Amino acid sequence: MAARITNAILRKHTAANTDTDMATLKYLASLTNNQEFLSRRPRILIVDDQVINIQTLYQIFADDHEVFMATSGQKALEFCRQTPPDLLLLDVMMPEMDGLEVCTRLKQEELTADIPVLFVTAQNDAGEESRALLAGGMDFISKPVNPDVVRARVKTHITLKLQHDLLKKLVFTDPLTGLANRRSFDNSYDKEWRHCQRYGKSLAILMIDIDCFKQYNDHYGHQQGDVCLAAVAACLDAGFRRPHDVVARYGGEEFICLMSECELGAAISKAESLLEAIVAQAIPHITSKVGEIVTLSIGVAATVPGNSEDRAALVAAADEKLYVAKQAGRNRVAS
Repeated sequence: MAARITNAILRKHTAANTDTDMATLKYLASLTNNQEFLSRRPRILIVDDQVINIQTLYQIFADDHEVFMATSGQKALEFCRQTPPDLLLLDVMMPEMDGLEVCTRLKQEELTADIPVLFVTAQNDAGEESRALLAGGMDFISKPVNPDVVRARVKTHITLKLQHDLLKKLVFTDPLTGLANRRSFDNSYDKEWRHCQRYGKSLAILMIDIDCFKQYNDHYGHQQGDVCLAAVAACLDAGFRRPHDVVARYGGEEFICLMSECELGAAISKAESLLEAIVAQAIPHITSKVGEIVTLSIGVAATVPGNSEDRAALVAAADEKLYVAKQAGRNRVAS
């Protein structure tokens, strides 16, 4: 396993970007309600089979970055899959699996494809540099490294990475609730449908609606309605912890949840737990036809995707069950 480097060097949180860069990042973060990058140091993974080379790079970045290390290509891949860093400083010449192979594999996996890879090598020739860039590397740094040069290059690539991440979040995130938006859900649904189709696994959809939300807005006002939507979204999001589950705002007061590799019974149990969690929040709703607090109605459907089955049919089935739940009195699950 890759291990985090620790020693007695004092590490201070200092800005890694220019004022202009930071202003851009802060603006993007404000649009996405995401200030995470301001509250943590950028994470760098150094990959080299020679510990002395790792120590050299560590000394350069330890004060204002979280620095991790891996001494083999396989350990680097394992680390990136578990905790994707913001940037990789990767040696080219390593035994068993060289840096070019590591980079190629990272670029083939969705989770790690966007990690910027900077190659660090003593092989200072055009052919080596060309192979590194063709493998997916963003830059090529020659040994022995110049601290000022390597810091400047790392700073540039981390800034670009943060901007990319924030823009991606802006495109795929609902700004009010912070949940995935409809576009993000559709992308995830397509991917998980194909996954379950390939392995013969069940896929479940939960269609969720806030009961009597029009009356809520009419009584409390749209601003308070937004507060209610955000609170419900946070409660729903907290109910899902599996990495491939997706909770999204589908439109208005409607939410949708995707549960990959999930049988109908398990999806129903999850839906019932969500009803209980919302009731426990006790959000006042004195104009509700159900009670005096905010409640949900949930429709649940599941299927094992077939070769010719229309994936829209599963969403339609969950939506139909949602209608059944409403007609039956709301604050319930129908399947």
